[in-house]
Amino acid sequence: MVAKYLPQLPAWPQLPKRSPKENMYLQFSEGFPGLMIEGDKPRVKRTTDFDTELERLLTTAEDEIDAYHISADCAAGLHALPTFLSHPETMKGQITGPVSFGLCITDINGRGIVYDETLAEAAARLLRLKAKWQENFLRRITRTTIIFVDEPYFTSLGTAFVALSNERVARLLEEVLGGLSGVKGIHCCGSTDWSLLLSAPIDVLSFDAYNYADSLACYPANVKAFLEKGGNIAWGIVPNDEDALADESLSSLYDRFGEVIAPFTRDGISFRQITAQSLLTPSCGLASLSTDAAVQALELLKGLSDKIRSRLSP
Repeated sequence: MVAKYLPQLPAWPQLPKRSPKENMYLQFSEGFPGLMIEGDKPRVKRTTDFDTELERLLTTAEDEIDAYHISADCAAGLHALPTFLSHPETMKGQITGPVSFGLCITDINGRGIVYDETLAEAAARLLRLKAKWQENFLRRITRTTIIFVDEPYFTSLGTAFVALSNERVARLLEEVLGGLSGVKGIHCCGSTDWSLLLSAPIDVLSFDAYNYADSLACYPANVKAFLEKGGNIAWGIVPNDEDALADESLSSLYDRFGEVIAPFTRDGISFRQITAQSLLTPSCGLASLSTDAAVQALELLKGLSDKIRSRLSP
């Protein structure tokens, strides 16, 4: 399905229904010091070897990252790529972000490890090494890589639920992104402080434009500055909800995309510029959909891309 519908920019699929190990929080947790799975909950315990494992992680050089690879057991879709794809020009991968990772993996008291400075630093370091390993893996079959850092919990920044300063969040993000040499992106599937993300060292901002376009429209100056410095926006314009999909067509999504970018074109950004610096994506992952609905989402996505490309053709 990826090869058929995403020829310009294939993305490796995460398959949480295949195995609990492909849950986005467990998927990149292999090798974290003291990690234990209790039921379906990942927890960190300070075992006898904890300090040794922690020191090893924090001192691993980036030319020795194979020790923190992403196994086929945790990412079957990633390891299947060479079988199904023949050297596409560009490929997209992803890694869970340090804030979301650090909130969902807890200590034995149920407190997110992001609130422990040492564990938060270790988490960011682990994700940096895995992101770099993934980038190297993808470069065996493609020339250009795009790695998104997925941060669903950014929707809770600034609330009582997530007591982290913007400065600390930025430092953790920069640690993960700093290991990448290819194209870098951040994905958030809700409303957040977009100024924080648009000022991060990224090339692509990815968001759920189907449900949360109004929230980004509140930051026109930030978006304009981001585009002017060469940034790109990935518009999650195809819904990942079966009821919403049933109500949409290629024409309705084309009109909706026009409505989504209208606040920015009114602010002086031309349609040609904004689309030239855009990607189109589903609003978020498709794992919750039936196979038929997932195919429908990908068909709509490809059709919409083709329709907008044809409008831009000379």
